Amino acid sequence: MINGHPADGLTRDDVLDDVTLYWLTNTAISSARFYWENKFSVYNAANISIPAAVSVFPGEIYQAPRSWTEQAYHKLIYFNKLDKGGHFAAWEEPKIFAEELRAGFRPLRSHLAKN
Repeated sequence: MINGHPADGLTRDDVLDDVTLYWLTNTAISSARFYWENKFSVYNAANISIPAAVSVFPGEIYQAPRSWTEQAYHKLIYFNKLDKGGHFAAWEEPKIFAEELRAGFRPLRSHLAKN
């Protein structure tokens, strides 16, 4: 359990390994900097005008609906709502995560090949 929610296959040893890696390499503070410095709410629509791909995992803290995503990302090139994965999707479902990365970049790569 992570924050009271199932960790989808992550064991306590997995989490301990990850925490230990941050502790021993003295990178915990720099990895948390993003959360500390960002005073905006993730629930407010942003104004992003570069091509963007969004994968929505069901176990994520906030699951952005497509309507919000289209308001925030004006050049949305990929959107997919998945059946598995959570906040640690790359760790929990590495195969699905890698497939999503490829699918998200595919429209951009096709666009660049035409130009």
